[in-house]
Amino acid sequence: MSSRVVYSTGTGRMCPGCGWPETNCACSSKRRANQAIPSRIVAKLRMEKKGRGGKTVTVVDGLPHNDAFLEELAQELKRLCGTGGTVTEGGIELHGDLRDRLRDALAQKGFVVKG
Repeated sequence: MSSRVVYSTGTGRMCPGCGWPETNCACSSKRRANQAIPSRIVAKLRMEKKGRGGKTVTVVDGLPHNDAFLEELAQELKRLCGTGGTVTEGGIELHGDLRDRLRDALAQKGFVVKG
């Protein structure tokens, strides 16, 4: 039995280092886990509803990819806002529309806030 090659255009970007799709790349996730924290952090705020059953979440994006830093910041922001949330690949997600509170809190910590 001969096998035939099937081509797909839906793979997206591939990592040049390991050959896996960029979203599941093993070599870049190791590098990102302990990225140095820069002196000037630009945090981007946005509100999302898609794919969450109509529920609103506030996303804090553009943060350094440092696991310890993100976990500590997420705990502090959740405690400040009195809500739940999680750390994702791209940043921090908090339940509800909390952009005003987060804007003030992040500015007090010395972050540049956009959005």
